[in-house]
Amino acid sequence: MEQIKLSNKRSSQSPHLLYLSDKLSLVDGMPAYAAKFIEEGKDKNFLSFSGDKGIIATIKAEESLEKCRRAGHQFFQYAKNENIWNWNLEGKASEEQKLAFLEGLALSTYTFNKYKSKKEEQTIHIHADGIDESKLKELGSVVAATCIARTLVNEPHCFLNATQYSKEIKSLAKTFGFSLKVWDKEKITKEKMGGILGVNRGSIQEPTFNILEYKPSHAVNKQAIVLVGKGVMYDTGGLSLKPTPNSMDMMKSDMGGSAAVVGAFCAVAAQKLPIHLVGLIPATDNRPGLDAIAPGDVLTMYSGKTVEVLNTDAEGRLVLADALHYAKRLKPELVMDFATLTGAAARALGPQGIACMGNAPETTKDALKASGQAVHERLLEFPMWEEYESMLKSEIADINNLGGPVAGQTTAGMFLQHFVDYPWMHFDIAGMAFLQKPDSYRGKNGTGVGVRLLYNFLKNRSQA
Repeated sequence: MEQIKLSNKRSSQSPHLLYLSDKLSLVDGMPAYAAKFIEEGKDKNFLSFSGDKGIIATIKAEESLEKCRRAGHQFFQYAKNENIWNWNLEGKASEEQKLAFLEGLALSTYTFNKYKSKKEEQTIHIHADGIDESKLKELGSVVAATCIARTLVNEPHCFLNATQYSKEIKSLAKTFGFSLKVWDKEKITKEKMGGILGVNRGSIQEPTFNILEYKPSHAVNKQAIVLVGKGVMYDTGGLSLKPTPNSMDMMKSDMGGSAAVVGAFCAVAAQKLPIHLVGLIPATDNRPGLDAIAPGDVLTMYSGKTVEVLNTDAEGRLVLADALHYAKRLKPELVMDFATLTGAAARALGPQGIACMGNAPETTKDALKASGQAVHERLLEFPMWEEYESMLKSEIADINNLGGPVAGQTTAGMFLQHFVDYPWMHFDIAGMAFLQKPDSYRGKNGTGVGVRLLYNFLKNRSQA
């Protein structure tokens, strides 16, 4: 990946000035002849001049922090094209605007080139004069954690199966300072986690159930906050086979919810937030093997509830249900699950937002929505009206796993609600987790969505 180094001190050795302002204006030290370019280019975000100082770039920072992030991405493309990698950041923009600009810039430096035979890497140095050093460190931690989540999503399944995923999480736990327990197939079978085992039946690769924990001595919450992430490492649809174009070819990303959980743990632990977290990641692939579950089969879940499987491509809710039932033993303050769960959510919101629903208190929902707005991973709450429950009825089991032909994002959430008895929120990130074309600082392919949202919410909770 491209790299970025942030400093809060001006470099005397840098000939390149990046001036961030709330409007295009003259910069101290700018050559006098540059004034006419300011006037002629007043509607542009970028102006550059050749002078004694090299290149001076003037950037218009809009009022919106999201526009500042996108301006940061535009600047990175400018610096990369000009092959200029050392900048002093100054200007009259607010510290909040500058940090948003740097966030967009830093996230734009990510590339996934692990499997490239020729790797071109370059570090961009930004000397952000006067910005609090702790805020730059925090920004670096959150960006790094988001990029970790992106890489986990971008890894091909030939490398990142369930067993290898546990090894990757273990390495991250050691680096960042949280703990990990891994249940293998024998333990999962002993515990009778029928959802995970059912989805795994068609695979020759064994599942894992991963229990992450971060518990600082000064945690502000007496009851843990639990993060649950869907870890379907590759989803063929099982016997209800997906078509390949624009569907199965992207299904290495079906563990994007679990990647958000892992990334959030990395960010929280790196910043040593005083908050007790537990993470639950059920991991398996979903394949049409010789012993694969078939439409019409019935599974007995970890909770003891029976589920008629009407579609084997509705597998994510089956593995999540076992994890959500496990969470009951933790007596949690709040449980949040993240999953690339339904095409319905992607069709409803596209890559612009996250479908959410749950029974958490309104104050919690408001705080989550505020965090979503702050990081531009916006939440839209869908209703869980009791009429939707009829779509889950089964003639031969307690419930079915498919729902009906409409409101798929909601009936998936209604299915999960059968396995909770605590404050809970469900986040369907199907539209935002993996992009087929670049979108500013989010890039292309894995976006790491959910990491920044969770970190912002958990930071605010730790300060409450």
